Amino acid sequence: MHLETKAIHAGRGVDPSTGAVTIPLHPSTTFERGADGSFPSGYEYIRDDNPTRHAFETAMAALEGGQAAVAFSSGMAAITAVFEAYPRKGNRIIVPDDMYFGIRSLIDETDIGHRFDFVAVDMRDMDALRAAVGAAPTGLVWIETPSNPLIRVVDVRAACNIAHEAGALAVVDNTWATPILQRPFELGADAVMHSATKYIGGHSDLMAGVVVLPDASPLERPLRMIQKHKGTAAAPFDCWLALRGLQTLPVRMRAHCEGAQKVAEALRKHPAVEAVLFPGLPGDPGHALAGRQMSGYGAMLSFIVGGGAEAAVAVAGRLKLVVRATSLGGTHSLIEHRASVEGPRSMAPSGLLRLSVGLEHPQDIIDDLDQALSVAGRPGAFRGVRLARDVGYRPK
Repeated sequence: MHLETKAIHAGRGVDPSTGAVTIPLHPSTTFERGADGSFPSGYEYIRDDNPTRHAFETAMAALEGGQAAVAFSSGMAAITAVFEAYPRKGNRIIVPDDMYFGIRSLIDETDIGHRFDFVAVDMRDMDALRAAVGAAPTGLVWIETPSNPLIRVVDVRAACNIAHEAGALAVVDNTWATPILQRPFELGADAVMHSATKYIGGHSDLMAGVVVLPDASPLERPLRMIQKHKGTAAAPFDCWLALRGLQTLPVRMRAHCEGAQKVAEALRKHPAVEAVLFPGLPGDPGHALAGRQMSGYGAMLSFIVGGGAEAAVAVAGRLKLVVRATSLGGTHSLIEHRASVEGPRSMAPSGLLRLSVGLEHPQDIIDDLDQALSVAGRPGAFRGVRLARDVGYRPK
């Protein structure tokens, strides 16, 4: 089946007892034993398994091209579980120097940072990655591409090969690309992680994470034991919402990507914008690589406003349609000044604004950015760029 079909049907079917086309929600925490003490339904207790969570895990495994999936209460719970579950070969984990800030906080502010030796490298530099992996016994290489918030593109196949040469596992955070745009297992990954809170849910109304695994993965049993015994399993309702989100994921991603491309092209022409970080632009350092390993350039972009933090915050403050809020991947376009959100440990330039392009009409997003970026209060600084009304933009 094609991805569009798997997104709707994998892990689900018509309910045999009622004929319902939409999968039922099963919030039950416990399940009846048979007279002989067995569990004929296959379910015992919610931390072990649940029909709704099982359906979501099955669907995610099918969509990513894996054999199993383990769903957690959040993306951070999934990330933490991977760090704790990988087969020990020393406690050394290689991470990208530009990565989701939640991981940096996890390392700095919890016991995870004391239990493991984290080494950060620029994963665009394969020589630097090889040197880091070879400097001491390494168990895990964590790959994030495109990265947050500098939108760097990492060569997944090359990074996985380097990890495997050293006997380490390679895990890819595929949250920003989703299974629709990037296929990490086909590039050599040993596991794929998603914050389902983002594009998989797609409506900013659930929190969940999931790790997808290939056949006979050494990670599966330890991940399931963490899910069960540490109580980090995804809730049935969140899994039900995620299953709903999966059904429209392929078509949403096409619309997200098309909108982001239009917005990035317009921002690049604005005199108040010093740089646009987006692999869909031909001049971007990751453009060629993204074109080879992704089927679309994604819907996340960052742009740097001239004038530093004060100017960038002022631009965000003038927006009327784009929402100033954390997170990404929902229907609403969201913007954040990452340096002030992340604080002194941030790698984001002071003038950087991260933009998650939603599903509004691209011209409306562009018009809002135009008025917010107006130089000395003068509108129209996009130099006459008109996308929708002049060139007939239509979402596919």
